[in-house]
Amino acid sequence: MLILKPSPFLLYLKYMIQKAISSYLQKEQQAILNPKAILFDMDGVLYDSMRFHARAWYETAINHQLICTPELFYLYEGRTGDSTVNELYQTTFQRNATDEEKQLIYKEKAALFNQYNDGEPMLGAKEVLTAVKSYDLQTLVVTGSGQYSLINKLNEDYPGCFIREKMVTGYDVKYGKPHPEPYLMGLEKAGVQANEAIVIENAPIGVQAGVAAGIFTIAVNTGPLEDQVLLEAGANLLYPNMTALAEDWEHIMETIQQFHA
Repeated sequence: MLILKPSPFLLYLKYMIQKAISSYLQKEQQAILNPKAILFDMDGVLYDSMRFHARAWYETAINHQLICTPELFYLYEGRTGDSTVNELYQTTFQRNATDEEKQLIYKEKAALFNQYNDGEPMLGAKEVLTAVKSYDLQTLVVTGSGQYSLINKLNEDYPGCFIREKMVTGYDVKYGKPHPEPYLMGLEKAGVQANEAIVIENAPIGVQAGVAAGIFTIAVNTGPLEDQVLLEAGANLLYPNMTALAEDWEHIMETIQQFHA
């Protein structure tokens, strides 16, 4: 009989997953991680759209003489539009933007985004959703975005995965990421506790929000930021892209089950 032994890399991978789960359970004082729902960020996770958001924000901000860099908007990713405009005004003018300024700037930014965006799903996202659905887990979107052009595409690109009643958008919350409210609302809509969910995020602010809500948070680095930024935000696990996460999903679920024994 031929006995196939796991490769050293696979053993190391499983060890890192096990270590991440152990650290999470200890920090959150939970007995088990028992996922029933997966909460997905949208831009940069389900859609390869952050590059267009960043470009639209930067061009709009420069047009209004607001101090910024293109990279800044990857750090701001996950904030509501109002929050992002306020951050820009605080940096430039040391004050919050007025309601009129927020509306004007966000309207201009949204128009540019719709002009630039090609609507491409994120490579590997469909495979992640297929893997998640194979374990009969709920799938929800928790996004700071208010771009209906993307929200309306979810059913077209990921049929049967998301319903509007179980989505959290920038229009649904009072406090955007990094505040935990969006993910706490996601838990409520899913009808689960914090240790019964997993967050999948690509932005440091989104990671902070997931961690603050007490949820096991997986980061996928689909943007230009250094890995360390996501780890310092508190990510429990880090993957280089959605394809890598899809390939490892079975290992994650198997390791979780080992804690139930």
